[in-house]
Amino acid sequence: MADAGSDNLPLLKKVRQFKDPERVKAAGLYPYFRPISSAQDTEVLMDGMKVIMMGSNSYLGLTNHPEVKEAVKQATDKYGSGCAGSRFLNGTLDIHLELEGELADLVGKPAAVLYSTGFQTNLGVISALVGREDYVITDREDHASIVDGCLLCFGELLRFNHNDMESLEARLAETPRKAGKLIAVDGVFSMRGDICELPAITRLAERYGAAILVDDAHGIGVLGATGAGTSEHFGLTDKVQLIMGTFSKSLASLGGFVASDSETIEYLKHRSRALIFSASISPPNAAAALAALRIMRREPERIQRLWHNTRLMTEGLRERGFDTGDCQTPIIPVHVGDMMQCFRMCKRLEEEGLFVNPVVAPAVGPNEALLRISLMATHTEAQIEFALEKVEKVGRELGII
Repeated sequence: MADAGSDNLPLLKKVRQFKDPERVKAAGLYPYFRPISSAQDTEVLMDGMKVIMMGSNSYLGLTNHPEVKEAVKQATDKYGSGCAGSRFLNGTLDIHLELEGELADLVGKPAAVLYSTGFQTNLGVISALVGREDYVITDREDHASIVDGCLLCFGELLRFNHNDMESLEARLAETPRKAGKLIAVDGVFSMRGDICELPAITRLAERYGAAILVDDAHGIGVLGATGAGTSEHFGLTDKVQLIMGTFSKSLASLGGFVASDSETIEYLKHRSRALIFSASISPPNAAAALAALRIMRREPERIQRLWHNTRLMTEGLRERGFDTGDCQTPIIPVHVGDMMQCFRMCKRLEEEGLFVNPVVAPAVGPNEALLRISLMATHTEAQIEFALEKVEKVGRELGII
């Protein structure tokens, strides 16, 4: 219910007129903010029912790992629950520096700096680096945090068609030869599961004098022999100036980082408003990310298992007649088309014991709705077979296949 006297405020008119979710809720198909009452694992509890989780970004299955949980407990005992300030002033702990050092080593860069979230990392880096008379060039399917970072900067934003290198070159050709340029791209695109064309991007960047930022939120722990991400996957670490990552996926925590040369990191530490004016990443979050990072590096078989599971699911879906597009990673889209049909399929799968995520416009184009399935290293083959059976059952029931 609106507060008394607020109905006639012009600012809140759009709020009162916002009815988009009501039709979906009225149909009993609303798929968002679903409460889970257990740890984020391969199986979760929803309304007292066990459901196979195939909508999580915990690619290595570390969010419930005993070592990660113990690290959180020890960090809380030692440091307390928070830092009560920003990194710039009183909020830098020795565990922050330890984590930054190990992250920089992982991705092959001299230095790194932590941010409170992955979203803030992109906001803080892009807005600090791209100034007046500079240009930032982005893929049209880049994450919202990249887009918002671009909108906060004083430079000019140019966008190129998804993974279209001719379109990227056309955009670069529009820029003045001596202007500062940043190409900001996702390493792994979070809705369709495909990978950026990094070899071609690096060639174009060299030709036009552009720096590159790779957002590896969905690449860390997934791509590369050691889980270092897209740049390692292609052997192009030295050609990428900035590598960004988040802790809320493979690294079982909350927070983000960017790694680069020492001078760039030093600049960001003194010019990035999202860093300077935000509270530090909490000690338990830092400890969880550090523990998960060490497990990942100690147990490369987790990445191998993740890819084994990915192949089982992708091949199983395609054999059953589903359109999974150009996915190349543990993010597997099942193309449905109509938004309401997508919501119906999501709801029916939940009823059958399977949690997946619906993706609709504007995250994808109109009538391009899809279900996003994501795999974890800790899924069993029995769980994958269960999921395939349920997706096939509901897909036939709804006429998707």
